[in-house]
Amino acid sequence: MPTITTKDGVEIFYKDWGSGQPIVFSHGWPLSADDWDAQMLYFVTRGYRVVAHDRRGHGRSAQVADGHDMDHYADDLAALTAHLDLKNAIHVGHSTGGGEVVHYIARHGESRVAKAAILSAVPPLMVQTAANPGGLPKSVFDDLQKQLAASRTQFYRDLPAGPFYGYNRPGAKPSEAVIQNWWRQGMMGGAKAHYDGIVAFSQTDFTEDLKKINVPVLVMHGDDDQIVPYADSAPLSAKLLKKGILKTYKGFPHGMPTTHAETINADLLAFFRE
Repeated sequence: MPTITTKDGVEIFYKDWGSGQPIVFSHGWPLSADDWDAQMLYFVTRGYRVVAHDRRGHGRSAQVADGHDMDHYADDLAALTAHLDLKNAIHVGHSTGGGEVVHYIARHGESRVAKAAILSAVPPLMVQTAANPGGLPKSVFDDLQKQLAASRTQFYRDLPAGPFYGYNRPGAKPSEAVIQNWWRQGMMGGAKAHYDGIVAFSQTDFTEDLKKINVPVLVMHGDDDQIVPYADSAPLSAKLLKKGILKTYKGFPHGMPTTHAETINADLLAFFRE
């Protein structure tokens, strides 16, 4: 399996298919590069080079105890782009991966980056604070950690079967295959990485990162996102970005790259070709 080793000795798994302008995909918590199957197949057949890695502690990457924070996530991504010597790359991040992309560009600069897209993404800040009154109370994230610690297998069944893909909405048609694939990806990763990752995605403030970014960024979000509520995320991120473009999807859930792949892929392609 293709892997790189980071400067702190962590083995990171990645996929690298095709040739052409590179698109680098950063997955959501607690999943893996496999969550991008619908996008990677679509873009590799349209002349792009597609790259996706498993975040440290997730998927096939090393299940280390430490470094489950946005600084390490961004540095691991930088190590991968340097190892593959990617230039003029487009970065695409879903959910936690959107935070990873934003932090990577702000922390490591834009010399390798052409543009970015963040989908159902966690920036600017998920947790409620005095400065972010529209955020979710910290108790929400404490409860996620509690559920994970009590029974990760059950928790990773309930999340995709319910709010992640909007399968708990009236008239929704749950896909058992999609639910099981989410569970499979989640259970491949390490409990410690996932437990710490809840703090990383909920408590990291990306406000200053967003302000630093000069490349065009497409901000895509469903207005029925039950995981990262729309009002306190996408519109605020788009406003903070110098070249932010907001695209709102009526009724789309958090997991829209899977449930609405056709729409999302077409809109990404149009943005990449602009």
